[in-house]
Amino acid sequence: MISQMLLRTHEKKTLIVALIIVLAAVMVPLSNLLLAETNPLHIPGYLVPLLGKYLCYALLALALDLVWGYCGILSLGHGAFFALGGYAMGMYLMRQIGARGVYANPELPDFMVFLNWQELPWYWYGFNHFAFAALMVLVVPGLLAFVFGWFAFRSRVTGVYLSIITQAMTYALLLAFFRNEMGFGGNNGLTDFKEILGQNVQAAGTRASLFAATAIALALALLLSSAIVRSKYGKVLVGVRDAESRTRFLGYRVENMKLFIFTISAMMAGVAGALYVPQVGIINPGEFAPGNSIEVVIWTAVGGRGTLIGPIIGAFLVNFGKSIFTAAFPEFWLFALGALFVATTLFLPKGIVGTVQQYFARRREYKTAGETEKTYQEDKAAALTAATASPQAAE
Repeated sequence: MISQMLLRTHEKKTLIVALIIVLAAVMVPLSNLLLAETNPLHIPGYLVPLLGKYLCYALLALALDLVWGYCGILSLGHGAFFALGGYAMGMYLMRQIGARGVYANPELPDFMVFLNWQELPWYWYGFNHFAFAALMVLVVPGLLAFVFGWFAFRSRVTGVYLSIITQAMTYALLLAFFRNEMGFGGNNGLTDFKEILGQNVQAAGTRASLFAATAIALALALLLSSAIVRSKYGKVLVGVRDAESRTRFLGYRVENMKLFIFTISAMMAGVAGALYVPQVGIINPGEFAPGNSIEVVIWTAVGGRGTLIGPIIGAFLVNFGKSIFTAAFPEFWLFALGALFVATTLFLPKGIVGTVQQYFARRREYKTAGETEKTYQEDKAAALTAATASPQAAE
C-alpha cells in the first residue's frame, strides 16, 4: 500500500535516486569511520567534506531547476539565497566560539572586537540557539524571495529582464556584505568555527554526520520537488512555463503560482548554504558573486533542466571536473566552463539526462510503431490465407 502511494506521488527513477542518496548517507560515514585506512573501500577523511560540498551544490542546482526547469524562471540570483542561508548558520557557529576566540570575548566575535564594536547588534540576538538559526536559514532567504517575487511577478517582469534584476539583487547584497558596518565580518566573512551542537566541527565524526545530514536533506528535497511537479499544481506550472498568457486567460493566478514556487526554491537554496558552511569552514561575501549563480545555471543545463535528477548529476560532474581541472590548469578553468556551457547549448540542449530520456522515448515510439505494423501485416496475411484456402470459408 505504501509502495503504491509512493509510485503515485513520485516516478520510479526518482525513488531509486533518492534511495541511492540515502544509502550514501549511511555507507560513506561508515566507510570513513569504521574501515581501516589500508582497506580499499575506506573513504579518506578529506574526501568526506568534499563530497558533502558536492551534495550542497546538488541541492542548490535542484532548487534552481524547480523554478527554471518547471516554471521558466531563469534566476541568476540563487547564489544570494544560498549565501544568506550560509550566513545564518555562520552566525550560529560564531556565537558558539564564545571566549575561545583570539580576544577571549564571550559576547562579541573576534572581528567585532577588532573593529571596536561595543555591543552585539540586535540582529545577532538568538543565534546562540541552533533552533533559532535553523529557522532563520529558512525564513531569511524565503522572506527575501517572497518580497522580491511579490513586486516582480505582479509587475509581470519576465524573461531576460527578470534574470537581470535577480542578478542585480545578488550584486547589491555582495556590495552590502563587503562593508564592515554591516556586522558580518566584511571582506573576511565568518570563519574559525569551533563546534556545532556541542561537537568539534573538525572531528571526523562531526564531518561524517554533516555529510549524512546533507545527503538526507538532498533526498528529502528531491522527493518534495517530485511531489510538487507531479501534482496538479506542477502541471499548471509547466503550463506557465510553456504558455503563460494562455494559462492566465484560463483563470489561473500565475503571479501567485510563481511566487510560491520561487519562495520554496529560495528556502531550499538556503538549506544548501547552511549545510555548506560548517563543512567548508568559512562564509564570506564572495558567495554572493554573480558568477556563482551563473555556475549553478551551467550545472543545471549540463545535467538537464526540467528533470530533477539532471541538476544533481550536473552539479556532481561539473564540480568534480572543476576539482581536477583547477588542480592541473587553474588559470584555464573559466574558459573550460564557458566552453562547456556553449557545447551543452549546441550539442546537448536537453542536458545529459534529458537527452537520455529523449533517446529511450524515441526507442519506445519506434518499437510501438514496429509492433503495430507487424500486427497489421500478420492480420492481413491471415485474412488472405483464410480467403484463398477455402472458398466455402470465404463465403
